[in-house]
Amino acid sequence: MIFLYAFLAVLCLGSAPLFGKSALDNINPVTTLVIRTFIATGLVSIWLLLTKTYVEFTALSLFGWLMISMEALLAAVLGELAYYYALEKGDVYEIAVLMSCAPLVTIILGYLFLSQPLSLRQLIGALVVTIGLIILCGD
Repeated sequence: MIFLYAFLAVLCLGSAPLFGKSALDNINPVTTLVIRTFIATGLVSIWLLLTKTYVEFTALSLFGWLMISMEALLAAVLGELAYYYALEKGDVYEIAVLMSCAPLVTIILGYLFLSQPLSLRQLIGALVVTIGLIILCGD
């Protein structure tokens, strides 16, 4: 089941930049991010109400709220804003390929700060992916 979810995520996240790039012809990245955030908030809020998972809000610790807030700031605000500015100026395939470097950062930070295991095989794989991304984006 994990691979099905991952595959669906790849399909959604791989096709989304096409729509974002198309929207940037008429409006600036900040407006695009705000509109997208409003739409996403509405859709997720409906889901939250239908599944009645809003009761979990009170179960979350202060530390949990802080960690989710940091994730929101880094990913949903700063990361997405930088992504839209890059998408506005660059080619959609180049931006998508460069965004593929994000898991490499996660691997390194997970190892350094969360003591996540990192094998030599994973390190070599990450290096090969990085070299491949550099080759794909090179002129």
